[in-house]
Amino acid sequence: MPEHALPDPVAVDGTTVDLLVIGSGTGMAAALAARQAGLDVLIVEKTGQVGGSTARSGGAFWIPASRLLASEGSGDTAEQASTYLRAVVNDSAPEERWRGFLKHGDRTLEMLGSTTPMRFFWARGYSDYHPELPGGSAVGRTCECRPFDLSVLGAERARLRPAVLESPVPMPVTGADYRWMNLVTRVPVKGLTRIGRRAVQGLGGKLLGREYAAGGQALAAGLYAGVLRAGIPVWTRTALRSLVTGNGRVTGAVLEQGGRTATVTARRGVVLAAGGFDHDIALRRKYQSETLQPGWSLGSAGNTGDAIRIGQEVGGDTDLMDQAWWFPEVAPVKGGEPQVLLAERSLPGSFIVDGHGRRFVNEATDYMSFGQRVLERERAGDPVGDLWLVFDQRYRDSYVFAGTCFPRMPLPRKWYEEGIAHRAGDPADLARRAGLPVESFTETLRRFNGLAAAGSDGDFGRGASAYDRYYGDPTVSPNPNLRSLSGRLYAVRIVLGDLGTCGGLRADGDGRVLRSDRTPVEGLYAIGNTAANAFGTVYPGAGATIGQGLVFGTAAALHAADGVPGRSSH
Repeated sequence: MPEHALPDPVAVDGTTVDLLVIGSGTGMAAALAARQAGLDVLIVEKTGQVGGSTARSGGAFWIPASRLLASEGSGDTAEQASTYLRAVVNDSAPEERWRGFLKHGDRTLEMLGSTTPMRFFWARGYSDYHPELPGGSAVGRTCECRPFDLSVLGAERARLRPAVLESPVPMPVTGADYRWMNLVTRVPVKGLTRIGRRAVQGLGGKLLGREYAAGGQALAAGLYAGVLRAGIPVWTRTALRSLVTGNGRVTGAVLEQGGRTATVTARRGVVLAAGGFDHDIALRRKYQSETLQPGWSLGSAGNTGDAIRIGQEVGGDTDLMDQAWWFPEVAPVKGGEPQVLLAERSLPGSFIVDGHGRRFVNEATDYMSFGQRVLERERAGDPVGDLWLVFDQRYRDSYVFAGTCFPRMPLPRKWYEEGIAHRAGDPADLARRAGLPVESFTETLRRFNGLAAAGSDGDFGRGASAYDRYYGDPTVSPNPNLRSLSGRLYAVRIVLGDLGTCGGLRADGDGRVLRSDRTPVEGLYAIGNTAANAFGTVYPGAGATIGQGLVFGTAAALHAADGVPGRSSH
């Protein structure tokens, strides 16, 4: 079945543009910034759909010290953001990278505001992931796109990459909405108010011929609407095969569409924005972990590392290839995809154990840090084995689970049939069903219950951080992340998935690809997950992956527009 019903624009051999952008996720921001600067731009997309991993994401973006944050009263400053990034990155990435990010952040939001129909808001209270560090913010720096009408895309709506989860009713749910909708049985006034507002917007919009979406769908659609409005062509089902060089710089690319090749000349350069190597399982096992399995990544299916490999062919160096935006997920059923876990690990009445039946981490920590703890164990020769999220009936009756199981709904039958989920009336029976050592599991449960009753996790500090508490249950005190388990118990197997890899081509503060001697490959830029993470081995806040993709797209476009090889545009 075709990905969309629209014919693909024909790739024309001999085309010449100022800037060629490979990839249609945050690469669209690079194209918009370049067009605003007066450049002629072309976007090339390997798959038949536009939006990349951005369209499949939660759509939040982390861009500190912007006028948007100032206008909504966040109190953030460039100095505070700089202090935080210095502390959180801690030499795992060059200072030039994160300073370049800060330098171009506000300009990026200004550009998006003038080139697209999107409007943004501050997700007040969505804490930075490490708010306890110097410069960290408990109220956060994360922003989102307001619900967006996809119908403005017209026929091109069919070309937008779909979300990971589709709502059963037409209702745009932002990340800020989700937090309270998830707590509707615990904080009904706030939860029902959010549900009512979004249901009216979604259903009412449908009656008017509108299709409101939120999250990554809104952001990707908004970018695409800007691209269409600017008349920037997008060649779908067109793959990058090689880069063309001349006079010591990248001057274009050889593309392939439907078995035919087309050479495009790019006077000012090429921007590689084709994602990471999410779905190259051989490369992932080489650099990251032999335990990773095909299909566990939530990144776009087209992210197979082509741009990273081709960038290396012209001299680009790589960095941080062992890193990914790790994200724990419910193990997939046969032939299915993993189910995302976001708030579930933070909510009281639950904990996670390894294959030995023991806790090993603060379950409520940010998802990248969670994955890093898992891999640290593996590299130390003490692998975690199967991971199980354990919770009780009260938990199941109170919260949404895996985005699709609403409170009091039974877990999917297939989960039980395939051994992904188990339930039992007592701890020993649950341990036996899940294949866990009975004695260690029952002792873990006993100890956890004691810590929860005291309201303090003396083992792993769960609930000590403002980030932990963001997805906790405010009706549970003294610690919104801790409650003793009792009665019927459940165990659901989880696996280490990801939102995409974040190691790739080494780049500078303008997004220029660097060689191993740190000199730039002139005319070549890398942004998003094609580039090594500007924040090194750390995820500073919700939306940092999309944030840096948007920002370095702008930085690269401005540098290319300057048109002087080897000189920064600002």
